[in-house]
Amino acid sequence: MPRTVADVMTRDPITVGSNALLQEAIQIMADQRISGLPVISAEGSLVGILSETDLMWQATGAPLPAYVMLLDSVIYLKNPTRFNQELHKALGQTVAEVMSDHPVVTTQPEASLRAAAQLMHDKQVRRLPVLDDSGSLVGILTRGDIVREMARSYSDSVAETSP
Repeated sequence: MPRTVADVMTRDPITVGSNALLQEAIQIMADQRISGLPVISAEGSLVGILSETDLMWQATGAPLPAYVMLLDSVIYLKNPTRFNQELHKALGQTVAEVMSDHPVVTTQPEASLRAAAQLMHDKQVRRLPVLDDSGSLVGILTRGDIVREMARSYSDSVAETSP
């Protein structure tokens, strides 16, 4: 019988509020040994994900934009708006200032594990928040969850074929 996201996901995941101080979120991630946190608005809806990648700007800072001078004009070789975004992340003090601002890729509990794994692969995400029909966060599915399920499935199939 095909497994669903609900069979494998971590239920009631640890979350952080969008207005929480960044240091608080970093401490949660370190203490819980997790690589990302779903970010919840004051109203309780999912608004983003704070990941280790987002936090790297805090450790490394934003690189200075490359530019050339031509006839007393500055010509940026990369988009200066992107530099502003990177600088904002590097200097941010709250979760909302640092978290990725792209739309969060989500799934539902009844989705097949295969479909969720394909979605994670296609969108190149490490984790999928799981939302119920009302849009409430009920779980999170990570690459690790999928690998552990693969190992369990493999062990079960070996046990069935052993004499």
